[in-house]
Amino acid sequence: MLTIIWKMFGDKSLLLIVIVSLTRVSNGKSERPHVIIIVADDLGWNDVSFHGSNQIPTPNIDKLAHAGIILNNYYVSPICTPTRGALMTGKYPIHTGLQSGVILGSMPYGLPLKEKILPQWLADLGYRTHIVGKWHLGMLAEEYLPTRRGFESHYGYLQGAEGYYDHTYEFVGPPNSTQWGLDWRRNDEVVWTDREQYSTSLFTREAVNLINAHNDSEPLFLYVAHQAVHCGNPDDPLEAPQSYVNRFPHIHNYHRKLFAGMVSTLDDSVGEIVRNLEDRGMLDNSVILFTTDNGGPANGFNDNAANNFPLRGVKATLWEGGMRGTGFIHSPLLKQSGYVSTHMIHVTDWLPTLYSAAGGKHRNLKHLDGYNMWHVLSKNSKSPRNEILHNIDPLNKKSSIRVGDLKLLVGNVNMQWDGWYPPWQNAGDQTINIDGRAVPLVEGSKHDKVLDTYKWKNSYWNSSSIDCGNKPFNASTNCNPSVLPCLFNIAEDPCEYNNLADSNKDLVIKMLEKLSRYSHSMIPPGNKPIDPAGDPKLHNQTWVPWIKL
Repeated sequence: MLTIIWKMFGDKSLLLIVIVSLTRVSNGKSERPHVIIIVADDLGWNDVSFHGSNQIPTPNIDKLAHAGIILNNYYVSPICTPTRGALMTGKYPIHTGLQSGVILGSMPYGLPLKEKILPQWLADLGYRTHIVGKWHLGMLAEEYLPTRRGFESHYGYLQGAEGYYDHTYEFVGPPNSTQWGLDWRRNDEVVWTDREQYSTSLFTREAVNLINAHNDSEPLFLYVAHQAVHCGNPDDPLEAPQSYVNRFPHIHNYHRKLFAGMVSTLDDSVGEIVRNLEDRGMLDNSVILFTTDNGGPANGFNDNAANNFPLRGVKATLWEGGMRGTGFIHSPLLKQSGYVSTHMIHVTDWLPTLYSAAGGKHRNLKHLDGYNMWHVLSKNSKSPRNEILHNIDPLNKKSSIRVGDLKLLVGNVNMQWDGWYPPWQNAGDQTINIDGRAVPLVEGSKHDKVLDTYKWKNSYWNSSSIDCGNKPFNASTNCNPSVLPCLFNIAEDPCEYNNLADSNKDLVIKMLEKLSRYSHSMIPPGNKPIDPAGDPKLHNQTWVPWIKL
């Protein structure tokens, strides 16, 4: 090929081609940075010690976070599939049809095939691309699988949840029909031999093997989408190796203690991945993004024991506790690091940001909702982003938008999970019984006196990096978005205590108008009802694609 170019264009062109080749591979190593994304599933704001929790130490995550840039004004979607779609496409869920809930069981839809996603963009730049862990962006047909969408390999599972040891997924759908089967694969083949091995350990081993086998003259894109700390199947929602659970004798609540063991395995996994990158000499040329996919399912939501305190709400809600993401970016290539960023950042920003860090030309990216934040973060300079569409969900009739410091909530935003839930600590912390009903333990309710027992350590209670200020007596009752829109100043009131809508009706109208403009570009939700043809009982009790396109 070089000889042909020389004959056609002469010596100068040949010399230029050689120089380009040498520039891209210097000293046998890739000039483009390795890109590592680690996604924690359902990790809450208050589940890591770099946010102030002294209940669950996360030393490996903390070390990386403090040496990088901690993202304190960073947002994801309130639930899994929309966040993962936004991460892969750089688009809001309303522009991919993933704005209403998540893909469950044999629902025959997924991230639209017309979307070019992150591994495909990076493959264009010469990256080797691998996914380890969870997909959850559709599996109805082979064309929707990650190995058909830019990833060279996949070791993990396709659905949204499963058992940590048996790797089966159980879905109870209407009308009380249960779908159950093995969901564990290597590339396109179901794997039966890894049962009774803990998923976090298996994913760590796979990630380490990929790093050690990688030819570092080529850039690596490694997407590690952990199962931890999502709940498993209904019979055993929280699972962790006993050796990890034993690390937490100071936690006396059974569920929170199990959850802490799950977080600790995740933390050790991050440490192993980073150590192996360092041992291979790849860490100094790596960009590592760590992010949750949504807020934590606190206080028993989804049978889980995560925590977002002092933020309001839980996973699957549009309150801050459902969307303010635990995350950071780490790279020796950043000009400035070791600081806490208050830049407004959304999960859609990662595709253009990482593509830019990899040397891609921003002009190649069209019609994205995300912004290139690489230089903003690297130089700690002014952000181009001033607003975030949190979501418009036409099926569940709820929406939210952030403009500057202000956040608007409209519709059915899940008021039954709108509280401020402290982390479980003692044996009886799961719920309190009021008039024969199991009522979630919530700060700010009329049962505040019960909470005195739970403030086991004042230094812990006030340890979060978020300062909420004094809580007004009517914080739990001054907002009901299903009746009237609510307005909060998130910069001054991150815990959503004070509804400002009554005194700022003009701002409410302007933000409603912005929501309306966004709705004009929205595509219909892709949601489809369960297809019985995808039931694992028809496919050797395994979750596999069942539709031929």
